[in-house]
Amino acid sequence: ALKALNFDVAGWSRQPKDSTGVRCFHGEDGLIEILAQADIVVTLLPKTPETDNLLNARRFAQMKRGAVIVNPGRGALINDGDLLAALDSGQIGHATLDVFRVEPLPKDSPFWTHPRVTVTPHIAADTRASGAVGVLVENIRRGEAGLPFLHLVDFRRGY
Repeated sequence: ALKALNFDVAGWSRQPKDSTGVRCFHGEDGLIEILAQADIVVTLLPKTPETDNLLNARRFAQMKRGAVIVNPGRGALINDGDLLAALDSGQIGHATLDVFRVEPLPKDSPFWTHPRVTVTPHIAADTRASGAVGVLVENIRRGEAGLPFLHLVDFRRGY
């Protein structure tokens, strides 16, 4: 959707990937490179031991000054104290947060009142009955046919 709005879209993953119309980066060097280039960073990674506190003071320092963070993914990806410090210094220009390390977000959290933070009510994605029913029906069909189910969790990878 962002590509259609003429955004330059790039993505990062642990392993090499190829996606039409998206500049793909991978590994530690790729993460450093993409963070240095991005005006807006949208976090959509799963919560794993490798992604816990992935965005921390060191990573924020690698980003463009004034970059924006949008986190609709997992609260554990961001070190809260480091983000607040980066926001206070202006290294991070704004953060829009839909998920948090502690949910619901405590009433006394500084995120509620920080002038450079927008808190959204955990609405980055909803489950629509029409889509969920379709997946359920397809998985029943697959189960009856002895086929693998759609959207299985890979316990080895943690997501």
